[in-house]
Amino acid sequence: MDRRKFLGLVGAAGVAATLGTEAHAAGNVHFDGYPDSMGVLFDATECIGCRKCEEACNKVNELPAPEKPFDDMNVLETERRTTDKALTVVNKYQPEGSSRPVFRKIQCMHCKEPACASACFVKAFKKTPEGAVVYDASLCVGCRYCMIACPFNVPAYEYDEPLTPRVMKCTMCHPRILEGKLPGCVEACPKQALTFGKREDLIKLARNRIEAHPGRYIDHIYGETEMGGTNWLTISGSPFNEIGMREDLGVTSAPEMTSGALALVPMVTGLWPVLLTGVYAMNKRRDKIAEEEKAEAVSNALRRAADQAESKLRSELEKADVAHKRKIEVKVKKAVEDALASTAKDKKDEEEA
Repeated sequence: MDRRKFLGLVGAAGVAATLGTEAHAAGNVHFDGYPDSMGVLFDATECIGCRKCEEACNKVNELPAPEKPFDDMNVLETERRTTDKALTVVNKYQPEGSSRPVFRKIQCMHCKEPACASACFVKAFKKTPEGAVVYDASLCVGCRYCMIACPFNVPAYEYDEPLTPRVMKCTMCHPRILEGKLPGCVEACPKQALTFGKREDLIKLARNRIEAHPGRYIDHIYGETEMGGTNWLTISGSPFNEIGMREDLGVTSAPEMTSGALALVPMVTGLWPVLLTGVYAMNKRRDKIAEEEKAEAVSNALRRAADQAESKLRSELEKADVAHKRKIEVKVKKAVEDALASTAKDKKDEEEA
């Protein structure tokens, strides 16, 4: 979307808000998720923290190389979050009473009703029938409401990209899914800690594992109901809050929970033209002042140059006048001397004659 279309859109939204037209945020429509959508099941009891998934993600998404190589396990000593250059990270936790560390992979949870999509008033985020939440940078206006809305603190922004910054997050390798391929991280996992498949089949698989090994797993599938459900599911042998996962999110989807607040989005967008007009006026005033100051500076410079030129000309004329007078004086003096000499010669000649 170019700037003209964006301004037209927000202007129309502003008019709608001003006229009191009923405006519904995405959260006013309950969505049960796409049938047969895909997802990933992460089994924390199988993860060994090898970071192969991070490396695969980096390669598939053509991200810059990290400061420390992927075989450097020291990075696991510091808890990390996803960034614009690392769309998935693995963290290490030491749950209370556990004899060994537990590793957890972090990335977009691909909510069935994504908060980022409902907060995005230009619809740069979209929930696909395949289950992935994808992002269209050509629509994004950089408001970053998505980052505020995400309950999992996942989207990151390219702050160091001066021209075309984007919001960056995992897309579940959606282009690869459309080609019939596995997500890069799933394909690279050497311990099958990641399983890709239909979400409903993954839930059955997770439940079977829990029932088959009740002493190994917590009796809960994280993501089955959290925030209305996610397409990224997790099972663990340790309490989820001890491996960095929020347990206070409830089962209500973000759009449904925030529908009242999100209904204000059109009003917020309606204020954008006012804000932009103000910014435009400030810039025009600044430009006008700058032009006036520039014109005054040029005028002063020309006046100083003219004064200097006039002074120099006057000085040169004075010098020329003095030199001219001196030259005349010399000529007059010489003429007088010549005349006296001639007179003296004539007188001598007469005396000798």
